[in-house]
Amino acid sequence: MNQLQIDIGSTYFKTNDNGKINQYFRNFDISIHQDLVNNCSQILSKYQKEEVSICSSANGGLSTLIIGVTSLFSLKYATNIAFNSGINIIDTILYSKIDEAVAPAETINVVIVVGGIDGVESKFDEKLIAYLKDVNYQNIVYVGNIEGQKFLDENIENLMILQNIIDDKLHIREDELKAYLTNLYQADITGKEDIKELYKFTSNQIYSTPYIVNNALPKLKTLFDVADPFIVIDIGGATTDIHYSTDLVDNKNILTGSGFDRLVFKKLGVFKSRESLVFGAKSNEFVYELLDYLGVNEHILDDSSDKATVTLMQLAIFLVLYQVSNHHNDYVSLKLEILNSIVLTGGVSKVLSDEDIDKIISFFYKKILNYRETPNVITDRNYEIWTLGIEEIHNVSQ
Repeated sequence: MNQLQIDIGSTYFKTNDNGKINQYFRNFDISIHQDLVNNCSQILSKYQKEEVSICSSANGGLSTLIIGVTSLFSLKYATNIAFNSGINIIDTILYSKIDEAVAPAETINVVIVVGGIDGVESKFDEKLIAYLKDVNYQNIVYVGNIEGQKFLDENIENLMILQNIIDDKLHIREDELKAYLTNLYQADITGKEDIKELYKFTSNQIYSTPYIVNNALPKLKTLFDVADPFIVIDIGGATTDIHYSTDLVDNKNILTGSGFDRLVFKKLGVFKSRESLVFGAKSNEFVYELLDYLGVNEHILDDSSDKATVTLMQLAIFLVLYQVSNHHNDYVSLKLEILNSIVLTGGVSKVLSDEDIDKIISFFYKKILNYRETPNVITDRNYEIWTLGIEEIHNVSQ
């Protein structure tokens, strides 16, 4: 069956024309629709709308603020679900310290409020309402105990109430919140004017690229010689995403129904979020030693040369590994010491050589984890992983 697959990234768009993959650097002076027409009109003319499948990561993801009554369960569970839904966490607030919290300056796409288990008295009061008055948010959802619902529902307009994400045995219940957040992410993508125009090419739903890549992972062994457990790091212009086997999750209470989950780091992109990547690098205690190891100095972080882009790509790999390691408590901690394979995809495959990649992996494992052995590294040079995911979604929908 004829099928044209298109992936719209923040810096490149890719086409898979019945197995022939092409990549195009985006022209930011014109719309994505016009850019596709200019470069791919002959390809597009060969397909009917129902034969065209499109995914996109061009929106860069959504942002969330999470307010929870406990750090061990409320905040940790909601954080895990938000990341796995492609949502970027701007801040987390422990409710007992909400008096000290400063409202984010930026607009928040969704606020998540989490209570404790059912049967426990609600902790929420007027302090929450006072704080939220200073937050510029578009959506708010409550996923806590029944005891807290009445107060929040009476005092917060347009509140969405979903199933408590913590069951009576302290296990995670992710399905309702994950579906809600995924739908918000989807609505944001299709709500962008540039993306809406793409429905002129397809009659199929347009999906987020991180979701598509995650759906490709069960079939990854058909493309590469990967060994479980493995991770896929997708470094793009706006975000860096990490997709991982749930075998790597140490906390069994937050295991999900899928064999793979994902985290999306909005502030680790190399082009659109370059400033935040540089800020994150400068704030890391190991980065200056890493730069010395790479044979460059810190001035490269403020440069715009090709060499600087190589260094930023390397730093993105290091920072995402660091942030999911047991050295960093704000994200899901992965057991990287048992990792067998690392697969790299996205813009990194066009910028870094095998030697550039090996240097970073070697530094991380020897310096941060104190391991001599490193996982097998595979680079998706032809950027094929996303095509597997679209094919999987297409087959399921038939």
